Amino acid sequence: MTQSDPTDNPPSGIGGKRKLALLVAFLASLWLPWILSLGGCFLSLWIVIPAPTLFLLPLGVGAPEVSPWLIGVNAIALVWVAMRLPSGWIYSIALGCSVLGLLLSLLPLIQIPAANARMAADMAAEFGQAVLTTEPPLPQPLRPQPFVWLDAFRGIQVPEVRIERGIRFATVDRVDLTLNLYRPLESGRHPTIAMIYGGAWQNGTPANDETFSRYMAAQGYTVVTLDYRHAPQFRYPAQVEDIQTALSFIQTQAEALEVDIQRVALMGRSAGAHLASLVGYGQSPFPIRAVVNYYGPTNLTEGYNDPPVPDPINTRAILEAFLGGNPDQLPQLYRDASPIHQIRPNLPPSLLVYPRRDHLVRAKFGQQLYEKLQGAGNQAVLLDIPWAEHVFDAVFSGVSNQLALYYTERFLAWALRELP
Repeated sequence: MTQSDPTDNPPSGIGGKRKLALLVAFLASLWLPWILSLGGCFLSLWIVIPAPTLFLLPLGVGAPEVSPWLIGVNAIALVWVAMRLPSGWIYSIALGCSVLGLLLSLLPLIQIPAANARMAADMAAEFGQAVLTTEPPLPQPLRPQPFVWLDAFRGIQVPEVRIERGIRFATVDRVDLTLNLYRPLESGRHPTIAMIYGGAWQNGTPANDETFSRYMAAQGYTVVTLDYRHAPQFRYPAQVEDIQTALSFIQTQAEALEVDIQRVALMGRSAGAHLASLVGYGQSPFPIRAVVNYYGPTNLTEGYNDPPVPDPINTRAILEAFLGGNPDQLPQLYRDASPIHQIRPNLPPSLLVYPRRDHLVRAKFGQQLYEKLQGAGNQAVLLDIPWAEHVFDAVFSGVSNQLALYYTERFLAWALRELP
């Protein structure tokens, strides 16, 4: 009589665990496709649905930018549903959600060719063909294409640069105002981008959008990101005065900061673009070579009277906090604070970047500024991104920012080139 191997009859506890694991795996094979299908469809819906509240705004901003990822999620869900779920109402709903999600997630990508062709033609027509071929100050290659699939998944690579943060340029009303400095590894004076952050004039720091600052510094620019006092404690024109003070500091410290004061562009996003436009088109301590405006307010009176729908940040409350009242109470102040009313001939070349689905600063205000600049004989191009929402470039490797970055870096290389 032979003795049995104990491994032939595992204890009931082990067998129970195996059965439980098999049951969990079986249920997962049924429910995971369903969950993945619903989740992918839900996220993809925000490509076309505007966010009604500030809480939901990240979904409206991010969904178009991560659409390559959503394409993958929806495609996997579609295949999984077709292979794993039995026929029935659950199968039909899951299949429908996956198909809808896949179609929605394709929308930004199928619009890229037409948008890119229009942008390239407008840039060349306004600034000359050289704007598309001018090299940056250092031999850091420009982006080879307006959209690179690999970058959408791995991120845009940013080389090492020198960074100094928290350099105080003024103290006003007991508020220390600072700047951050991003420079290429090579020392010397470089063409310069003075950056102004957004945040509804109420929040933000010079560290905002640091990936962009590092990216441009690696191309051979000195990037100086500027601070300013915030509303509602400090109201307009305090913010403009602070930017002018920062530029005066840059002028006096140009050698130490490695700034070529003859080649400076002003750039801003949202509220920062508003300030960049006011200073670039108005009073600056030294001549500005170019202005780059990412979705900045341009006509504050009309912005108050015709806010976006939905209005997730309460535009009227933001403007009242910034200016101290409404347009009926302060008509001249609203006019003075509107870049569209500062337009005159012989202004620096302007690049305007506006997402068409913007529900914080309506795209029509970018169009109005562009037409006013052109009407006064100035050089300006409006890059209109059909599928994008406000602050789209917060997703640095996103679909919209890849396209905007492609033309922004070329515009800056052209505008800040050495003149003969």
